[in-house]
Amino acid sequence: MRDFYPAIEPYDSGFLDVGDGQLIYWETSGSPDGKPAVFVHGGPGGGTGPDQRRFFDPARYRIVLIDQRGCGRSRPHIADGADLSVNTTDHLIADMELLRERLGIERWQVFGGSWGSTLGLAYAQTHPERVTELVLRGIFLLRRSEIDWYYNGGAANIFPDLWEGYLAPIPEAERDGDLVAAYHRLLTGDDREVAQRAAAAWTAWEQSTSHLLPHSDAGADGSRFDLAFATIENHYFTHRGFLTDGQLLANIDRISDIPGVIVQGRYDVVCPARSAWDLHRAWPSAELHIVDDAGHASFEPGIKHHLIEATDKFAGL
Repeated sequence: MRDFYPAIEPYDSGFLDVGDGQLIYWETSGSPDGKPAVFVHGGPGGGTGPDQRRFFDPARYRIVLIDQRGCGRSRPHIADGADLSVNTTDHLIADMELLRERLGIERWQVFGGSWGSTLGLAYAQTHPERVTELVLRGIFLLRRSEIDWYYNGGAANIFPDLWEGYLAPIPEAERDGDLVAAYHRLLTGDDREVAQRAAAAWTAWEQSTSHLLPHSDAGADGSRFDLAFATIENHYFTHRGFLTDGQLLANIDRISDIPGVIVQGRYDVVCPARSAWDLHRAWPSAELHIVDDAGHASFEPGIKHHLIEATDKFAGL
């Protein structure tokens, strides 16, 4: 079973001015002359952390991490009043391209899970000539059916106890309607205490259902993280990810020649295996690994094993 590579520190980092008053945090680690790879984090609104460098052999990869608009170390943060009107999928794709050019990278591997798989696919379909490989985990195609499954009651059949915590901030009169819309009103309203409580409940629902077995540090990232994670996620889901329903499958021919690996937990409740299967059926040249003893989280042993196996393979190991 493959395990993480050793912890490393960045050798370069900074803030990229992408316009719209946005400064995007980026960092590079590993080998300056290594194979370029960009880590596309989840959420949207999740941000990056040190362990995400460890999916790559630092002796062979030039590892690029980027915090998407409004979250992580990028500025301004949602908690400080970041403008959501300039936070769309097209903006994030353009930010990735600007960073690639800033770093002098001709082509790079795109590695992402959950929302990172969504944005990774959207980026690759927009700029296929810039992508060497795709390594994707916990596939999320941002179809309406996927949103309804997880945020409007489907997953409640598996986690009815935790679902009560998700419902708690929503007035009882609104609980039979579109819960994403109800949360949108809470998260973007004038009462910031209400918004923070809603953000904590939204984030706790996702973190507490992401692992196959209960995880001790679920919900431990703090109020600032909660607000960015919940508010940006809800913003994107309210607008259907700024994609048409089924767009990522409809445009699969744009990436059909790009090598790919798909890693999916069998018992992923957040992003059920149906989406990974649909992606593989549309893109049969991509390898699909369904991990029978895993949920959604990238750090579960079987998920981690296949992700590192993929980066090793593409590094020629």
